[in-house]
Amino acid sequence: MLNKYTTIKKIISGEITEKKSKFIATIFPIEDEADALQKLESVRKQHRDARHNVFVYRIANGAERASDDGEPSGTAGIPILDIVRGMELQNILVVVTRYFGGILLGTGGLVRAYSDATKEALKQAEKVEKIWKVEYKIKISYSYYDKILYYLRTHNIPMIKSDFTEEIELYVNVEKEKAEKFCEEVTEITERTAEILFQKENYYVKN
Repeated sequence: MLNKYTTIKKIISGEITEKKSKFIATIFPIEDEADALQKLESVRKQHRDARHNVFVYRIANGAERASDDGEPSGTAGIPILDIVRGMELQNILVVVTRYFGGILLGTGGLVRAYSDATKEALKQAEKVEKIWKVEYKIKISYSYYDKILYYLRTHNIPMIKSDFTEEIELYVNVEKEKAEKFCEEVTEITERTAEILFQKENYYVKN
């Protein structure tokens, strides 16, 4: 599991025509393999009359897959995967749909066409970095609120929300590798009176 990764912010697309064959690249940010397969199926339904729907996905947990979808082996999926690897993108699905124009392109022509369609779409890519973080709920008395607020601000730790009742409950997320130190310092600031409750772990957009 990567502590952080780079992906794209939103769905992007690009299109090229090569010897009357149309190549349409659609690129999605995804959460996991199940999400990738669901989005792939939606593209297949949208382009059910296309000759090929070549796809590649790459996940931050190390999983990746490249399919030529009936094109000659190594002419479509792997060239796309090489581009994604080269840009160090994770949690991304690339589907390149081909509408056959009646003229064979040869292996070199196919590699270029699938690569060029992918690059055309990626020209629009707005990248975003995501970091693995731990979310905590912190219960403190009002007397420590200003000190904790100052600590969060100076350490660039975002507060998700806060509730003020008989005591204060703060929800924060902290980078995984800094979580242990965070708990120690909050405990020290509040003179061991803070109650620090684990909520969940997930990837969050870097702030």
